[in-house]
Amino acid sequence: MNTVLSRANSLFAFSLSVMAALTFGCFITTAFKDRSVPVDISVSRVMLKNVDDFTGPRERSDLGFVTFDISAHLQPIFDWNVKQLFLYLSAEYSTKSNALNQVVLWDKIVLRGESTKLSLRDMKSKYFFFDDGNGLRANKNITLTLSWNVVPNAGILPLVTGSGHKSIPFPDSYETTKSY
Repeated sequence: MNTVLSRANSLFAFSLSVMAALTFGCFITTAFKDRSVPVDISVSRVMLKNVDDFTGPRERSDLGFVTFDISAHLQPIFDWNVKQLFLYLSAEYSTKSNALNQVVLWDKIVLRGESTKLSLRDMKSKYFFFDDGNGLRANKNITLTLSWNVVPNAGILPLVTGSGHKSIPFPDSYETTKSY
């Protein structure tokens, strides 16, 4: 006859198997859902400075400042398997020294239950927009894109890019004022 420990082990193993099957079922019901929504990005101000870069070989580097507006309705992304969204605005551009540069300018976490209507006005970059040289000056094709990671209760962590981006030109000259 089976001992109490043997029966407890069988019950525990069966419970884990059932929970694993339910978790996989939770994942598969939302795995193929399209999580892209339209995003409206507008830029109201772009400023460029040439500053000392203390992280490298003591050369001057471009430092960009961007003031932007973001509008998006994130409700279609949320379902019962979404715990939170990690939103971030990134700038993508190319220079002579690098074919692809990507810089995160701003981020935000939206939890389930919070307002899903994103309407931000006159936002400034949260992080420095440094170039590793002078690639921002007179660069006419810097693309701002809002992307997000969907943090689920069960399953994979998809990376989604919003269906709307904004290309902005940077000025030909440096700003000399002290304010932003």
